[in-house]
Amino acid sequence: MSVLVVGLSHRTAPVAVLERAAVAGDDLRKTLDELHGADTISEVLLLSTCNRVEVYADAARFHPAVAEITTVLARHAGFAVSELSDHLYVHFAEAAAEHIFTVACGLDSMVVGESQILGQLRSAYVLGTELGSVGSVLHDLAQTALRVGKRAHTEPGIAGAGASIVSVALDQATQVLGPLAGRRAVIIGAGSMGALAGATLRRRGITDIVVANRSPERAERLAATLSARAVPLTALRAEIAGADVLISSTGSTGLVVDAELVTSRPDRPLVVLDIALPRDVDAAVAELPGVTYVDLDALRIDGAMVSDEEIEAAVAIVAQELRDHLAEQQRLAVAPTVTALRARANQVIDAELVRLDARLPGLEPAIRREVADAVRRAVEKMLHAPTVRVKELASTPGGDQYAAALRELFDLDPAAAESVTAVRQPPPDGGGR
Repeated sequence: MSVLVVGLSHRTAPVAVLERAAVAGDDLRKTLDELHGADTISEVLLLSTCNRVEVYADAARFHPAVAEITTVLARHAGFAVSELSDHLYVHFAEAAAEHIFTVACGLDSMVVGESQILGQLRSAYVLGTELGSVGSVLHDLAQTALRVGKRAHTEPGIAGAGASIVSVALDQATQVLGPLAGRRAVIIGAGSMGALAGATLRRRGITDIVVANRSPERAERLAATLSARAVPLTALRAEIAGADVLISSTGSTGLVVDAELVTSRPDRPLVVLDIALPRDVDAAVAELPGVTYVDLDALRIDGAMVSDEEIEAAVAIVAQELRDHLAEQQRLAVAPTVTALRARANQVIDAELVRLDARLPGLEPAIRREVADAVRRAVEKMLHAPTVRVKELASTPGGDQYAAALRELFDLDPAAAESVTAVRQPPPDGGGR
């Protein structure tokens, strides 16, 4: 495999760095286009969430590709390459596959076991497919990762155990306010996180919900699903004044709520949950009387909501799926050599039949067909065992050496063999296997 991942997450970078490195909106497309245009990268997928920014790439040359990706991420975030490098991790080949499987299962999340990452990974894959930056290599890897993540969340293991960041944030709100039933909440942002926040609030007993969003239409749609009210952002001051909980999760690149918007509220407790990246709410609100401010830094927990046994079960799923995936990749790597071997055999047969026609020009067509069929059957029987066996051996340690031996023994052109691989493309509908 030539897949590598370069990224940073809540494990390696503070929120202030993640805020600057986050890629959202139109910047996602621009950054993907820039990365895909690099000579060292043939395919690329960009995953940017509230606690990670990761670039998955199919690269012909490791070090130049890492340097290119680091440069693009640093430029986007406004860092010097040396500054950002302190927070980056790099995984290659098998380790890259293991990492994306672990991420898909929620095992690398800030809240261990959360399943929202599956939707975020799927969105990253869909965008890469739409822009043409995801080809056969990352298609296979992403589809397998999505299947692995779904399996980890549905089979016995961490299924149902992993809470979302919203749930953990509301747990902190409960510590301040007590039971949430009957409270009033304001949600800023009508995207996937806003929808998740609304659904979680209702499960916690909060039915008095207000949705504010830059796009009134999106606010209305989300409010309708929650039996809530939709308001424009210009109404935030009045709505915050009567709220007990404020959850903000927009994709804005600047502050949406400054401290001045909150100062005019009455003397009553308010819990502000800022789960956006970059942050939506001015951290200065934490200094206001009665206001409890919770951001992503405050939500860095160690996954105590999932037991060790549940984590071990999910890790076992990742290990098994990784073995199967690597074995399949090795088998696929042998396929071009097998195809080239059969093509070489057909070339030899065709040449000998042409020679036969020159020597016996009067040979009856029926007899010629019988001779041609007999020769092809003989060659097919001779090739059957070695080609089947080399595919079986491909998934064993050092299995690639058998394909190399075939190329050497039969004088096969590796470039011709590799050209066959290029024919493999994702299904038109972007679906799984």
